[in-house]
This record gives sequence, structure tokens and C-alpha cells, in this order.
Amino acid sequence: MENKKVLKSGEFLVDEIEAKDIFIPEEFDEEQKMISQTIQDFLDTELYPNINQIDSPDIVLMQSTLKKAGELGLMGISIPEEYGGFGQSFVTQMLAAETIGAGHSFSVAFMAHTGIGTLPIMYYGNEDQRQRYVTRLATGELIGAYCLTEPGAGSDANSGKTSATLSEDGKHYILNGQKMWITNAGFADTQVVFAKIDKDRVLSAFIVERSFPGVVVNPDEHKMGITGSSTAQIFYNDVKVPVENLLGSRGEGFRIALSILHMGRIKLGANVLGASKKAIRDSVKYANERKQFGVLISTFGAIKHKLAEQVIKTFALECAIYRLCKDIDGLIEQHKATGMDKGKASVEGISHYAVEAAILKVYGSEVLDFVIDEAVQIHGGMGYSAEMAVERGYRDSRINRIFEGTNEINRLLVVDTAMKRAMKGDFDLFGKADALVAGLDSTTDGKKPGETYFEEKLRNIKNFKNLILIIIQGASKHFDKKLIMEQEVLNNIADMIMESYIAEAMTLRIQKMEMIGANPSDLYRKMLDVFVYDAADKIRKPAMDALNSFIDAAGIARYKAAVAMLTDVDGVNVKETRRAVADKLIEDNDYKF
Repeated sequence: MENKKVLKSGEFLVDEIEAKDIFIPEEFDEEQKMISQTIQDFLDTELYPNINQIDSPDIVLMQSTLKKAGELGLMGISIPEEYGGFGQSFVTQMLAAETIGAGHSFSVAFMAHTGIGTLPIMYYGNEDQRQRYVTRLATGELIGAYCLTEPGAGSDANSGKTSATLSEDGKHYILNGQKMWITNAGFADTQVVFAKIDKDRVLSAFIVERSFPGVVVNPDEHKMGITGSSTAQIFYNDVKVPVENLLGSRGEGFRIALSILHMGRIKLGANVLGASKKAIRDSVKYANERKQFGVLISTFGAIKHKLAEQVIKTFALECAIYRLCKDIDGLIEQHKATGMDKGKASVEGISHYAVEAAILKVYGSEVLDFVIDEAVQIHGGMGYSAEMAVERGYRDSRINRIFEGTNEINRLLVVDTAMKRAMKGDFDLFGKADALVAGLDSTTDGKKPGETYFEEKLRNIKNFKNLILIIIQGASKHFDKKLIMEQEVLNNIADMIMESYIAEAMTLRIQKMEMIGANPSDLYRKMLDVFVYDAADKIRKPAMDALNSFIDAAGIARYKAAVAMLTDVDGVNVKETRRAVADKLIEDNDYKF
């Protein structure tokens, strides 16, 4: 087998990989396509005909629909065969998450069960816990929930007040506390609950059954969107949890919570990709039916602009998602090869890519918000009517910027985690940054005569990354340990990092598509031209915003010149390019990119 280069989390800032070393969606095999089609068929036959009733809300129907998905094996995709699942790769899990992402409220309930409701036990549970719970969660016999958030502990999860005290006979932990915003609360059979044992500083985790005396579930919350998903507060009043239901080790709960959040962020990126593709399909079908001034609105330049932007942003997100998940599969296999337990190997592989997980969560949720907002606009007044799918999609999309840690928290994590990884010695960020700043006055964009199309694009992206390093170095030197408090500057840097990562993933995918002869068309180059052209502008502005925060007027000129040089890309006729992208979408009357 050919050895492929794999970068560590955040290492993309200082190093590059070749197109041959990444995975792209054009490489899905027949089994993966079949799994995706099975999920799509389930949505078409079991969900969409009943979506209005489910969203009414009808949690009994939601529960029965989840059970049907379990009977078909859809809940066991990520679970090893010995526990009743299918043991599929992380790439396949992400494709499944993408397909289910078009399922509105059902997607939320399904992903909460198969992800945060099941995988903590799979990854951290002992053999007895896996046999008692995972085997039944994998088939849908049991439905799971995840109980972390409290009224006073949201983003600061470790500040939770729920407590656990060992009983006098040493056989139970007595659990007391309150959890809120718990998905599937109305019908979940098992709950992964986080609490502090005695006076511990950090959380521990427990497997709690709904049937345990003292577990009280409030009525469901009324929500703006995802109205079919059951969301409620849960109270624990002297609940006796058997000691054998402690998940992992005492005090390991915070680690479990963080690991599962990384996984949830990555899979949320795939979920919103599926929802985004559905919104594009709804948009183009409507545009190809609706007439104004005697012609179809799909012929209007303003509508074509919207359709093309929907496609370009969605395609770019897809590139980044599947670039990352193959790296995760590789790391999981490396861990297994050392004899590591399957569950631990999986969680270690997923958790490692914390920087990229935060990028996908933020970028993906904001892409969906853009796409669905434009879908409503394309529909005009009808987009505001509950008769149309885009109205539901618009309301449902908003939660994704809050789920799995707010986008504000995740933006800070992108920068903070990358810098911490560098300080640990995973890669030489600061040495390279110091060298770039030392040579600031002689900075060039490295343009070479006769460079190929992809050499040019990768040079542009390398320049973007060099600019990021220059900003990080300047901000670190100026603010020192107080940088963590300069959230506006960190947000500037995070936005630059995200644009660069997505642009690089898109470039590598299209380059590999051409290498393997998949979807031969210059249309993909056109999409990349627009994306990189726009990315340069999106990187230039936060770069100057950050610099103006810590460079005085006397010193800004030399930095300004470097910003201009490193964000300089060739001009693009974006009007004609976007029209070409939109024309393919309009002709296909479907998303087929």
C-alpha cells in the first residue's frame, strides 16, 4: 500500500500535502453509495410524508420513526460488528451523516442518538457496559441522550453543579442536579449524565436509565425550529446510579465531554452539508418553475448569482469534510495497529483533529445559514410560507451555530488549539512565523513564470497561510499571555484560517479530480477561481483589522504592503463564471456537482 502523507491537527498552517494524499467524494465505493441511498430512501418513504406531523410536534411518531431506522440498521453504522453494528469507516459515517442531514428535526434526533447518546459508551465504556447498552442502542431497541448542559453551565461545561455522592454501602452514586436543552429527553431510555463526585474539580460521567427512580423529565420546550425533536429539562432527585454505571474513570467526564464534542462538531459539518444540498435543490426547482415578467426567474442574472454562490460554498465545504475524515480513518488505524482498543482508537483519532473539527462546525453552519437564507429569497413571498420546505429549513438551520459549542467559542478554539499544538512541538509554527516577520520588508508572493494552474492556486493559498503566521506572531508578541482575552483579534485570525483551509481543500480536490479523470469539466476550475478570488478579499480585511489592533501608525506601512502582496490574486470575471456554474445547476435542475 502506498504511504500517504498525513498532517497533524493544525499542521496545515505550516505544511502542505499533495492532491494524491487526500480523499475526495469521487472515490466513494459502491457499498458507501448504497448506504447513502438506503438512508435517502428512508427519508423519502418514512420521513418526508410525515414531516408536518412530526414537527407538530409528535414525539411518539418521532420515536417510532427512530425505531424504524434502527430496524434497518441505520443506527449501527459506526458501531463495531461485535456490538451489533456494521463497523464502517469514518468516511462512511460522514457520508451517512451528510445524507441524514437533509432530515430536518429527524436528523437532530437521529444524530443525538447515534452520536453523543451512544458513542461515549462505545468509546469509554467497559465490556459489560458495551454489552448491556451499546448492543441495544445500535439496533434502536434503546434510544440515547446526552446530558451535559445546565442552567448555569453552557459553554463553560465544567462549572456544572450536578453532584454525585457514593452511598454508605458503596453500591450506588446518589445523583442530584438539573440538565437542560437535552435532545431526545422525552423518550430516551439511556442518558449519559455528567456530574461531579463529592468535591471533585472536574466532571465524571454516568450511564443513567430513564426508569431509575428520581429521574424527572419536564415537558418539551417550544422552539423556533427543529420542532419535531424532543428537547426538555431533566431533574435528578436522589437518583441511585449503580457504581458499575460510572463511565470511564472518576474525573474523566470532562475529557469524555470534550472528545464527544469534537466528534459532534465534525459530524455537524456533514449534517449541514446534506441540508445545504437539499436547499439548493429546492431553490433551483422553484427558480425553474416560477415566472415573472413572462420568463422563468432562473434566467435572471441576480438569481443565477445566488444559485452559483450556493453551489460554490457548498462544494467547498464538501471538499474540506472528506479531506479531513480520511485523515481520521488513517489515524484510527494507526492506533489499532498498536493494539489499542477499538473504542479508544476511534476517540483518539477523532479528538486529535480538534482544530479542523471547529473549522468544519463554524464554516459549515454558516454556509448552511447563507444557502437557506438565499433559498428563501429565491422563493420570494412563498419562501415565507409554511407550505414550502425552505421555510422549515430556514428555522431549523439557526440552531447549528449554537449546537456543539457556539460559533464564538469554536472560533476561539481554532486559534487557541492550533497555537497550543504548536507549543507542544507538533509543528513549528512560531519558528516559521518569526522568519516571515524578519523578512517582512522583502516579502514577495513567489510568483514564478510558467507556473501551472494548480501551482498558482497553491501559491496563493500558501501566501494566505504565511500572512496568518505573520499576524499570529505579531499578536503573540504584542499581547503575550493576554492574547486569549483579545477575542476580536482571535476571531480575525480564525476567519483567515478557515478561508485558507477550505480553499486548500477545494484546490486539492479539483486537482485530484483531474488526476483520476472524475467529472472532467473546466467548470470546477471556474468555481475555484471565484472561491480563491473571494477568499483573498475575506482574508485581507481581518488581517488589517487585526494589525490595526496592535501595530501603531508608524509601523503599519510595512505590514500593509505585505498584506497587499500576500492577498494579491489574479482577477476573475466573476459574473460570467458564476453564470456558468448556475447554468449547469439550472440545466440539471438538481445539485450534481
